Amino acid sequence: MAATTDTFPPGYEPHIGESRQYWRDIILGVNDGLVSIFLLAIGVVGGGLASRDILLASIAAAVAGAISMAAGEYLATKSQDEILSAELRLERTHIEKFRDWELDQLRGFFSDMGVRPEHLDGVMAAFEDNDDALLEAMAALEFGFVDKERRSPYKAMAASGLLFLAGSIPVILPYAITPDVLTATVWATVLTAVGLFLVGVVKARVSRNGVIRSGLENLVIAGLGGVGAFYLGDLLGKILAG
Repeated sequence: MAATTDTFPPGYEPHIGESRQYWRDIILGVNDGLVSIFLLAIGVVGGGLASRDILLASIAAAVAGAISMAAGEYLATKSQDEILSAELRLERTHIEKFRDWELDQLRGFFSDMGVRPEHLDGVMAAFEDNDDALLEAMAALEFGFVDKERRSPYKAMAASGLLFLAGSIPVILPYAITPDVLTATVWATVLTAVGLFLVGVVKARVSRNGVIRSGLENLVIAGLGGVGAFYLGDLLGKILAG
């Protein structure tokens, strides 16, 4: 009986599945929303702006950033998909016109993977009269393409843009609630730190790495950036005021 997602043996840890190819967009979207909007807010705080001005600047940056992320991810993913489609068409032409050469190339790939010479003929027999199987094998081994890992430009766009907006909320919310810049900045810093740590934790769980280390890594990077942004904003504020 073939194994399915409902018949895992005891102790078997399943893979992430179809969401695997979108985790880059998920982590990047939330993390970039948290970090970039926090750095902007801290920078303008250092420049001496009022809470309302910081709020307006942060909202504008969040909307612009989300649109930019969504559009950029759509174009990048679509372009990559078009390139892969062109490569597949060319590979099919190669198979039709240069079958023997492609089979020799596939034999070399299997040999490099550690398939023993005495087993190669048996392995290659499965591809000698099957163009579709040969195309799938060459696509996977020659340029690392597997059809089920193909990314949808629309899903990548939505994940990047919407999650960027979601990541900006912990930074923006305190400045919308209180007019006191110091109080809002403290809360924005705390909420951003919690958000960054949680993103690191989620990333660690998905990638099966150390949870604490991944969470702290996110915090340290954003913390150093925040200090730099504050002092840069302070310096620019003094220069413009003077």
